[in-house]
Amino acid sequence: MAITKSTGKAGQKPPKEVVKRIKEAAKYPINLEAAPELSPEALKEFAHLAAERNRQKKRQVVTLRLVPDCLAKYKALGKGYTGIMADVLNYVANNPEILSKFQ
Repeated sequence: MAITKSTGKAGQKPPKEVVKRIKEAAKYPINLEAAPELSPEALKEFAHLAAERNRQKKRQVVTLRLVPDCLAKYKALGKGYTGIMADVLNYVANNPEILSKFQ
């Protein structure tokens, strides 16, 4: 069975084909015998990488004043709308061509 990766947004249901693949994979037992033993150095490196990834993913809480119409549009998206707002802000901040239109 191949390894597949799928991403989604908060509050979004996974596609039916992804659910089907997960249910199919759940039928197979996990074989820990096939996994190699990790050295203490490798475990330390994995812990370092995980801590770095978590540090990069950590979000800072801010207060933001919005026009009521703008907020209403985001709230209409349902549960997880603040995550969508953060994704939009991040996308704009990382695309200078869009950001330059507002300077």
